[in-house]
Formats: sequence, C-alpha cells, structure tokens
Amino acid sequence: MTTRKDGTAAGLAGLAGLIGDETRAACLLALLDGRAWTASELARHAGVAASTLSEHLGKLLAGGLLAEERQGRHRYVRLADARVAQIVEDLAAQVAPDAGAGRPRTLREASAGSAMARGRTCYDHLAGRLGIAVTDALTARGLLRQDTGFALTDSGLAGIRLDREGRRPLARACLDWTERRPHLAGVAGAALCRHALDAGWCVRIGSERAVKVTTEGEHALSQWLGIKATALR
Repeated sequence: MTTRKDGTAAGLAGLAGLIGDETRAACLLALLDGRAWTASELARHAGVAASTLSEHLGKLLAGGLLAEERQGRHRYVRLADARVAQIVEDLAAQVAPDAGAGRPRTLREASAGSAMARGRTCYDHLAGRLGIAVTDALTARGLLRQDTGFALTDSGLAGIRLDREGRRPLARACLDWTERRPHLAGVAGAALCRHALDAGWCVRIGSERAVKVTTEGEHALSQWLGIKATALR
C-alpha cells in the first residue's frame, strides 16, 4: 500500500537534518549566547576549517535557522529569532549535561563547566542555578505562577516594563539542561536578563555563555527578591 508523503513530515525531517550534524549543532549552541558571531569565531569554536564552516553556515542560513548581518567587510551570523533558540534549548535539555563528554580533561574545562552551571544566558534569559534562583524567588514573592504553567501575576505584570506587541509569550518555562528544572523564559525572562546585564548585576565571563553575579547584583537581588548571596556563588 502506498501513502502520500506529508509536507509537514518532510519539513520536520529537513529541520532534524539541519540540526543533526555535530558541527552545526555546536554552532547553534554557541549562538545561544544571543550575540552575533563571525564565521572565523564559530570555526575556531567548532574546531573545523573556515571553508568547512562556511558550507555549514550556508545550510543553516538557507534553512532559516540563522540570520546574517554585515558590517563593513565583516559578516556576522546569529540565531534567526527566539523561536529557533527555543528549539535548540528544548533539544539540548533532552541530553544529559555530561553525555559523551566524560570528565573534564583540564582545570580550565572544569572551571568553565562550573561557571556555566552556576549562571549563564540561555539566548536572552538567565539559566543555570542563577536562573532557577530567580525563578523560584519570583514564585515565592507571588510575581510568577507555576501551578498551571508559567504565568505572571498581576503584581508581576506591574513590576517590569514588557513588550506585549509581539507573538512571543510573556512568560514561558524553559527546561534547564543542568538543573533539570524549568527557569523563566519568554518576554519577561528576556527583560530581566537585559536589565541584569545593563544594570551591572551580572557580567559575562569567558568566551561562552557564562555570567557572574557582581557584588552590586548580589545586593540588588537580595533586596528585590530575597535571594541569598550564597545561592548565587
């Protein structure tokens, strides 16, 4: 018996094929820091030649997973939008943090892994123990509800300026791949992360997505959300 091929099935298979390459997956994970990277930066990160990386980027751009920006002679790529970031995040959360990696080979690798687990950006929101601590504190303060899915309460909506014009949800649960618990994503998660970085509560460290809470940030998060400094270190 023959069956007619479903266009959605073909599209899903194509998307899976785009992501299902280790070099392209490494690029997508790196771009979860929310910033634009040059092709040479991504080639070094993925450990491949520039010509090889260029072919992979072409496929990701054609598939709509990446967007390209040019500034003078420089070419930058970034994740196309929050929708793509969500796909990558959700898939990464299904893989054990140490799957196939084994123990860190150097002190630098161990330190980098520890920093990522402590606090990092997940495209445009906070993740790791920092993201979980903020999410739990928002819930405890009655600003966020988790009982029937993530939703801001009236007090939460009044506490921060949010862009409500787009189709992106105001609050969304994102499964944290190191903590195995959901942290806050969506418009509210992005706004909190942006404010934390702009106000100097958090600073980026290293060359990946890790962030560190500053002394000023410890004081602000303690005063605003009642988060103890020891939970942020």
